[in-house]
Amino acid sequence: MVFGIFMAILDIQIVASSMQQIQAGLAATRDEIAWVQTAYLIAEVVIIPLSGWLARALSTRYLFVLSCGGFTLMSLFVALSWNLPSMIVFRTLQGLFGGAMIPTVFAVIYTMFPKRLQPSMFIVVGLVVTVAPTAGPVLGGYLTEAFSWKALFLINLLPGFLVCLSTWLFVRVDEPDWELLEKIDFLGIVYIIIFLGSMQFVLEEGVRKEWFDSHEILFFSVVAAVAGIAMFYRELTIEHPIVDLWAFRNFNFAVGCVFSFILGVGMYTTIYLMPLYLASVKGLNSLQIGQYVMVTGLFQLLSAFVAGPLAKVLDSRLMMALGLSLYGLGSWMNGDLTHESGYWEFFWPQALRGFALMFAFLPINTLALGTLPPEEVKNASGLYNLMRNLGGAIGLAVANTLMIQLNKQHYAVLRESVTPGSPQAQSLLAGLQERMVRLSLPDSELATLKQLYGLVMREAEVITLNTLFHILTLVFLLALLLMPLVRKVSADAGGAAGGH
Repeated sequence: MVFGIFMAILDIQIVASSMQQIQAGLAATRDEIAWVQTAYLIAEVVIIPLSGWLARALSTRYLFVLSCGGFTLMSLFVALSWNLPSMIVFRTLQGLFGGAMIPTVFAVIYTMFPKRLQPSMFIVVGLVVTVAPTAGPVLGGYLTEAFSWKALFLINLLPGFLVCLSTWLFVRVDEPDWELLEKIDFLGIVYIIIFLGSMQFVLEEGVRKEWFDSHEILFFSVVAAVAGIAMFYRELTIEHPIVDLWAFRNFNFAVGCVFSFILGVGMYTTIYLMPLYLASVKGLNSLQIGQYVMVTGLFQLLSAFVAGPLAKVLDSRLMMALGLSLYGLGSWMNGDLTHESGYWEFFWPQALRGFALMFAFLPINTLALGTLPPEEVKNASGLYNLMRNLGGAIGLAVANTLMIQLNKQHYAVLRESVTPGSPQAQSLLAGLQERMVRLSLPDSELATLKQLYGLVMREAEVITLNTLFHILTLVFLLALLLMPLVRKVSADAGGAAGGH
């Protein structure tokens, strides 16, 4: 089952490094091809909160085999896509099937394993959830260079079949409750799909369409708000809700979801910013970028051997505070880089963040799901995972918006310093023009000005990305202020309800 969610999470990021090749293969524009990612993410966010109800109705075994089988089949169809619309349809269905697998695994840990083994199992799942996005761009870059972009999806076929077969044969954790299908809340499902689908669309597309200047974004924002109010009212008042929001009455679960949201902001935003930094500032290709960013995954793997034993003896609140602090420190170090920074300047901030992830991830799981009654865990696991994905979506939307605004501001400030009266500017221009003359360019003066513009833009981008890493540090430090609200969960129980 863990291998199944590895494929589902990997499929979000594996496409990221090969967008240009897919765009060329499908003869799509840059804006159109973004829907290959957006469609998958919207579908995944919609299905995650419904997975708890589906697991209760169909049983874990049926749901997981259906999800993994559908995901594998859609991977084949995506590879066989003949144009952009067909690919978007298949990617949507792939996200829909893939998203249902993720929370199911979290719920199974609490029903299949004794409490003493739960921290160890969370380490395994934690590594997958956070290593998969790190490995995605590297593997994607390699497969596209060596074979074709179609290979990104065809590699799912054999593992997908084996996961389906082994889950069907060996996973027996609960029985289906077919009566739930007779009480199905169709209106609740419609509200959830409209609310989460519209919200994810606004977050994904907002920055490209300049937010509320676009009638389309304004329309979907209103739709999301109305559907959200309708969904909350219905799910809190009917007898058999499709998503039981009353899980938030458990204080630890509510605070754990806030921390899961913050972790989502940190994880997904750094996964997005690092390749961007390395591509636009350092000019590296997808394979080189992969070699840089894999440091995070490697240190995460190392931290599992330290965090696992510590989780059994250390107060989960102290461990989480340590994880959040180290992640914040790693982000701060990343905010002091220049365009001349080499491999080792990028190495240590990433190493620190990778090492910190498991220290934050383990106690958050125990904190959020560990004090709930077993019958509520399936539903709550969907809500908990949804919060992490929403954190990532909102983090990326805010990062994209800030990047555009800060780039303009920093460029304007730098441009004021590059004036005809500045000795440094004159010296740089003279050197650049001399180089252009040596290259025998027809209009060396224009080429020099273009080169100068590129240099100023690059420096503006460096300052912008550094600022974003500093903002991320602030988010993690502010998260520490929530620590006094957290109630203790006993470490030896690995998820049992502890004292206060």
